[in-house]
Amino acid sequence: MHTVSLVNMKGGVGKSTLAVNIADVLARRHGKRVLLIDTDPQFNATQMLVGGDDYVQKIQAGQNTILDVFDDQAKVRLSAVAGPQIVPAVALEAITPWPIPLPNSVPGGSLKLLAGDLELYRLEMNAGAGRERRLRRFTEICAQRGDYDFVIIDTPPTPSTWMTAALFASDYYVIPVRPEPISRTGVDLLKGVVDRISANFGHPIECLGVVLTITDEHYNVFTQAVDFFDNNPVWSGKRFVRNLPRRTTVAENQGDQVRILDLDQPEPKTAITGITSELVQRITNGN
Repeated sequence: MHTVSLVNMKGGVGKSTLAVNIADVLARRHGKRVLLIDTDPQFNATQMLVGGDDYVQKIQAGQNTILDVFDDQAKVRLSAVAGPQIVPAVALEAITPWPIPLPNSVPGGSLKLLAGDLELYRLEMNAGAGRERRLRRFTEICAQRGDYDFVIIDTPPTPSTWMTAALFASDYYVIPVRPEPISRTGVDLLKGVVDRISANFGHPIECLGVVLTITDEHYNVFTQAVDFFDNNPVWSGKRFVRNLPRRTTVAENQGDQVRILDLDQPEPKTAITGITSELVQRITNGN
């Protein structure tokens, strides 16, 4: 099982879009069993796959979210009949991700979602009690059971317990970057953060590369970004050949749970299938 985090400390770079659609292509085109984990308290990736009413119904029915991974505390539930009752935390082995429908999928492919949860903000102040290790333990359980071929983790756009947990649970990470000066500058800082987390936990995390997102190849900023990554000794060879083009239709339809493969637009579809194939190849070939 390969676990890959999508990481950037800047919002608005297409990170969630990339995470969701890489997971979707792995399942529908490569026939892989994929788990998408949404560790961002804003849960944008979740909203791209599950409608609002459906999400509320699942929560009310007690279905699991990422909160169950991190919340290891028993709770007191008040009952008018039985009075206060202690409700134990959900065992990691019992956490069940949500199945996501896959139209026109090749045989063997499946996609499940460990949905995001706004209640993660409630736990943020209690960091430092070992919670950042629980996501890794959950993925280890999944690997031991042989549940998935790939785990894709969408991370929050700020350094936090949740980003640390995602990286500690990952074998690899990918950096989505908009082709603009401020985004390019931030990747060196991000690499430093990842390297520090890796060193602190004694857990090597390999950078698979950088994916340029929200691109228009006709603009100078795109050419400058390509030159920056291709000629920088730290990042040379790390830029993915394919980039995710700027297409407003993709953004407009995400709230309706439309994925790139569902669009009647060949350029974004070719781009995301190429990015996903290159990701698989980089893992297979040892990057």
